[in-house]
Amino acid sequence: MTKETKELKEPKEKKAIWKKWWFWVIVVIVIIIGASGNGKDSTKTTTNSTNANSTASTPNATEQKKEEPKVPAEYKSALSQATTYAKTMHMSKQAVYDQLVSEYGGKFSAEAAAYGRDNVVADWNANALAQAKTYQNDMHLSPAAVHDQLTSQYGAKFTQAEADYAIAHLND
Repeated sequence: MTKETKELKEPKEKKAIWKKWWFWVIVVIVIIIGASGNGKDSTKTTTNSTNANSTASTPNATEQKKEEPKVPAEYKSALSQATTYAKTMHMSKQAVYDQLVSEYGGKFSAEAAAYGRDNVVADWNANALAQAKTYQNDMHLSPAAVHDQLTSQYGAKFTQAEADYAIAHLND
């Protein structure tokens, strides 16, 4: 091929981020890291219960320290993964839940996934905006197409309000 022929070729079309092999490698690594975080929580619980037993002999120990409700390990793992999905992958609340219960994702029970989804601390508007910028910059979608992708049941699954916020702040 001559230099002129190479220049006439059209540029290669970019793949969607979830169609790239390295995206799925990152997802698997994040899941493994999230699942391995459970051992740390059990040592904290042991330390806290030891401290509670040593202060139980004081007259007002029960008034000073209220017991925290016990959360099952599966729920803690679901919350940890939900946090990872929300913070690093900028997923919507519904997409986080769907990923947690997916047979290809977390494989959590519906109850554990709901706990993770409902207790994760995330700025869903910021996540929608981050996804919108990805759609605009990497996929070169129009604002209307970005909005559709954000709210699609086959796309990012953000709420209408979150998508509206993202579109309003897309070029800020």
